[in-house]
Amino acid sequence: MIIGVLKENKEGESRVIVTPTGVSELCRCGHTVLVQKDAGTQAGFSNDEYVEAGAQLRESMQDIYAESELVAKVKELFPEEYDLIREDQIMLACFHPAANREETDVMLDRKIIGFAAEDTHRYGSPNCEVAGKLGAIMGTLCLTTMYGGSGKLVGGMGGAPGINAIVIGAGIVGKGATEVLASLGAKVILMDVNVGVLRSCGTIFPKNVHTAFSNQKNIADLLPTTDLVINCVKWPKHRKDHLISRDMLKLMQKGSAIVDISADLGGAIETYRPTSHHNPTYIVDGIVHYGVDNIPGAVPHTTSIAYAAVVLPHLLSIANNGVEEACKRDAYLRRSLVTYKGTLTHAETALIQNRERITPEEMLGLTDCQNLDRI
Repeated sequence: MIIGVLKENKEGESRVIVTPTGVSELCRCGHTVLVQKDAGTQAGFSNDEYVEAGAQLRESMQDIYAESELVAKVKELFPEEYDLIREDQIMLACFHPAANREETDVMLDRKIIGFAAEDTHRYGSPNCEVAGKLGAIMGTLCLTTMYGGSGKLVGGMGGAPGINAIVIGAGIVGKGATEVLASLGAKVILMDVNVGVLRSCGTIFPKNVHTAFSNQKNIADLLPTTDLVINCVKWPKHRKDHLISRDMLKLMQKGSAIVDISADLGGAIETYRPTSHHNPTYIVDGIVHYGVDNIPGAVPHTTSIAYAAVVLPHLLSIANNGVEEACKRDAYLRRSLVTYKGTLTHAETALIQNRERITPEEMLGLTDCQNLDRI
């Protein structure tokens, strides 16, 4: 199979979905790998490294789309790519289709076989871990006066206390954020709706981390003494309420900060809006907001190594076995199938956009295949 690796075209995004190590593995299995020139340069992987690993370089995005049977990239589709996609072409990327009806329309109209990479992770995405850790670091920077913050140091110093922080959501993202904040000396309250998760967190984190049930009332009670809020909850897209409303900002001290790692418009944080690495913050009612929606893109070398490693088995399986067999073998890959030759197969997208869909199993004629809860 001819596999194309694109250079990312999102502002501030420098990750690459296949590293030279991945190229070596794909080529070893007999596949041809085309890499867009400079796709990995900002992540620390030179063009020469890709060539030495067996890849062929191509000058442009147009070349990759024109020649490749399977196209892989980190981020979603952008308008300049729409007309380049070919019918029956296979794509793997973080499409996030439920939140992007226009993109979904294009995938259906162009009749591609599209896999949402964010849904393929059996053990959670490395992007989540790095987003949590780096989001916490950026949150501590937001408290400096350089960003309009209160001027507080995360861990304090002799005679001056450190900050109080809330981390909402104790999944991979929240645990990463808590690990960093706790190690820097902050007093952290980690919130979740699952008592089992909270119990386990109580055994793995140091004594400056406490746990609490996540709900709007408990959050509101804590906000007056909280310096930093890190939201790690992916809010259901059909809900119209919020965990932290704009009115609740009045409870916070001026110069406090909110980092919404989940980056949801109309989500858990009502006042969230997306920002970029070049202009990452804005202030609402005296509260500093950090809204970068691709936080891991700031540390592309580390993230690319981990992310490419977990995506590679899916690329190998599709290339080695074909789409149908790859989906039959792996329920996580199967559930990530967004569109198949003009048919919507993605459950969340169908629900949020109120569309008809056919399940991947029905679409591919799969029987006797593993379920998510059996693997």
